[in-house]
Amino acid sequence: MLRPIRTLAAAAAAIALVSACNSASTNGTSPGASGAAPGNTRGVTADSIKVGGIVSMTTASGYSKKDTDLGARARYLRANAEGGINGRKIEYLGAEDDGQDPAKNMAAARKLVQQDKVFAVSPMSSVTFSGADFLEQEKVPTFGWGTLPSFCGPKYIYGFNGCLVPTPGGTLNQTWPEGIGQILGGARGKSVAVIANDSDAGKFGIRTFQQGFASAGFEVSYAKASVPGTALPSDWSAYVKEILSSNGGKAPDAVVSVMQTPNNIGLFTALKRSGYKGLLSDPTDYDPGLLAQEATRQALDGVHVLLQFQPFESTDPKMAQFKADIKAAAGGKDVPLSMHTLTGYMSADLFVSIAQKAGKDLTVESFQAAAQGFSDTGTLVGDRALPKGQKDSFGCGALVQLKNGAYEVSVPFKCYEPIPFK
Repeated sequence: MLRPIRTLAAAAAAIALVSACNSASTNGTSPGASGAAPGNTRGVTADSIKVGGIVSMTTASGYSKKDTDLGARARYLRANAEGGINGRKIEYLGAEDDGQDPAKNMAAARKLVQQDKVFAVSPMSSVTFSGADFLEQEKVPTFGWGTLPSFCGPKYIYGFNGCLVPTPGGTLNQTWPEGIGQILGGARGKSVAVIANDSDAGKFGIRTFQQGFASAGFEVSYAKASVPGTALPSDWSAYVKEILSSNGGKAPDAVVSVMQTPNNIGLFTALKRSGYKGLLSDPTDYDPGLLAQEATRQALDGVHVLLQFQPFESTDPKMAQFKADIKAAAGGKDVPLSMHTLTGYMSADLFVSIAQKAGKDLTVESFQAAAQGFSDTGTLVGDRALPKGQKDSFGCGALVQLKNGAYEVSVPFKCYEPIPFK
């Protein structure tokens, strides 16, 4: 894929891949080995806890999530500077590069468990998670961004802001429709068009967001997964014409794109050229790297971007701490912040927080017991609670707007009551 998976809808693209590639084989390793008796727990010594990560550092397209590793390293460095976890220092081995390849993801999971003997995998950040069944069977606490189905349901796998892939019986995060409603002065009487790629991910996105926006009070005048997922359209006029007449022959009040940056640039540019003055929004384009390109800045100017964490522009003390930790881990240098940096940081943060609660006698069993009753408030992803987060998202988020070459908070970070997913 050309850009990171940053939305609930895009997450579902990996469902078929994960289903096809997951393997429960342990290659001779006993499934119960990770639940060893106290004093003989894999990756835990009297003074250390061994942790590793799996991240798509390199890919065939050139896309990289390497900043995820920096974010995790930053959080572990601070934990160690503060005395470690109940007296034990975190031995972070860094992240294995899965190349966004299912076979390499599985190989990385096996290496970390069978060769490196880690206690936990944190972070796990890739659009493929074929090692999920193996890690679950080996009872390895694993943490990452819950944008894949594997983060929703398993006992030992945790999303740092909960499960973001709704299933029947689960819930939908309402940050996006509620936030757009605030910008428009309320949803009642307002219309929204939702457009996505013609793919499994796009169809799933249309299904979820159509329900979410309708529940918030919007009239969903257009909801189609019609844009080719394999080739960027050279002409957006047909899509624009259809959208601009979808609201009873008129333009909708808002156009929401559940697509990646190249598609968004094409669609939003065409809409602006047609004279559209309504609200534009997507869940992808919060990336400082985009600001370096004049054409991209112009295409995305005015667009409101969905976030599911505190914006980097926030004045929250925890954001200041995050920035200080990243700078320290980068050797005192100021480095660009990205969603990946925060993904690694918050994956590590949730692991550290649960491990602290587990106490001095750290085993997989004591860790799991601590996780099942874990909750805290006011984090960079809102209020966290388990096991709720293994089925539902934590329901928090914000909107930022790209304006005159810089991001500004358009809807402050807030937690919203989720709705049942049907």
